[in-house]
Amino acid sequence: MIENLDTAVRLITVGASLLLLTLLIAGRVRTPVKIALGGLLLSAVAYLINSSTVIHPPTTMRPYVDLASIFTPFWTWLFGRRLFEVEPPRQALWIVAPALIASWFIAHFIDWTDPLGFYSIHIISLGLVVDLLRVALLDRADDLVEKRRLIRLWLPLLVAAQTGGVLLYETIVGPSAPVPQVQLTNAFLILALTLFAGLALLRTDDELLAESGAVVSAGVATSRFSPSETVLKQKLDEIMEAGFYRTPGLGIAMLAEHLGTPEHRLRALINQRLGYRNFSAFLNRHRIAEARTILSDREHVDLPVLTIAMDLGYNSLATFNRAFRAETGTTPSDYRREALANAADQN
Repeated sequence: MIENLDTAVRLITVGASLLLLTLLIAGRVRTPVKIALGGLLLSAVAYLINSSTVIHPPTTMRPYVDLASIFTPFWTWLFGRRLFEVEPPRQALWIVAPALIASWFIAHFIDWTDPLGFYSIHIISLGLVVDLLRVALLDRADDLVEKRRLIRLWLPLLVAAQTGGVLLYETIVGPSAPVPQVQLTNAFLILALTLFAGLALLRTDDELLAESGAVVSAGVATSRFSPSETVLKQKLDEIMEAGFYRTPGLGIAMLAEHLGTPEHRLRALINQRLGYRNFSAFLNRHRIAEARTILSDREHVDLPVLTIAMDLGYNSLATFNRAFRAETGTTPSDYRREALANAADQN
């Protein structure tokens, strides 16, 4: 009975995943999210087949179905980060993917009895799940898109229950015979994750999935400020011009308290009227503008970049460098060198 129900749930989930994949290919979803979600749907199908006690791929295809299935946590991690617009470090992509492939190769083509491949895959995958939970929950305060803030609450629950729970269970018990009750629970959780992806796709939301640039330009161009928004924007402009953005550890809650306005109202103003999707992007726009002025000034040529970063409210040089590169496409030191060289040529 349990085995039949498990098979039925898996077949339903496979069909739903393939349908969503078709909608994804034809849909208006920004490319990075489309790639990650497409990979997640395909790897989830492979995992459903690979872990089933009834559905069996051809023997020659088994290793490659297994390869696709072990990438499920990777694609889940990448999809979540890109949905939240927190692109993973490029080095992480170049380390994690080859490590998973190497672990799979060891397990299938070197020594089936060697547990190195099995446990390496699970430890790496658990690390990805933990990182996704960290990004979803700890960075939630920085997110200005209200619908995405809700997703940051319940997506981690699904990922922790399905991906994290299964990985932790398999890591503890090791490569043993499947337990029917665990298999069925796992199948239902994968179906829940698939339905979550389907809900996002079938109700394609510009705020969540479409190219963010189009949303910002359309929102700012067509919106008219209400009287209360006009007053709040004037207050916000005044304290930003006064340099309040230099406050270390400044967050949306602290800024709202300083302005004497509810946090949700300030969040809506910065997101829906000014066009920023994250509070850090709004903050960096002001901080980096001042940094560019300082770096271009010959009077501050000997001022260390670290001092500039600290004076602008950054908690580390690395954070400042990342924000500066995101705004300008170059490092602070290179920007200073080029700006001063151009000024010298003009003289």
